[in-house]
Amino acid sequence: QVQLVESGGGLVEPGGSLSLSCAASRNISEFNDMGWYRKAPGKQRDLVASINVGGKTNYADSVTGRFTISRDNARNTVALQMNTLKPEETANYYCYARILRSCTWGPGTQVTVAS
Repeated sequence: QVQLVESGGGLVEPGGSLSLSCAASRNISEFNDMGWYRKAPGKQRDLVASINVGGKTNYADSVTGRFTISRDNARNTVALQMNTLKPEETANYYCYARILRSCTWGPGTQVTVAS
């Protein structure tokens, strides 16, 4: 069983940047892929970005070109650099780690984009 802990959320003005980090309690190379989802109040949870064990990345269309996901296998962390943030991206951001069909989630970190 892995434990995931997100950090780096907070309040940022529109157009600003934040960097989220997800720390895993064990070797992340064991997972097929890891990534980030977000859920805003009243909306479904949507995939933001993912990265597989080989380093291949995938992004939601809405964040392509602004967000960058990366992994540090030595530190067992996955990061999400978010630039040019928009108010509609205010949400709770969740890290996940997947092995085959088994998915583990972190508790989430709140990102608020407001003036």
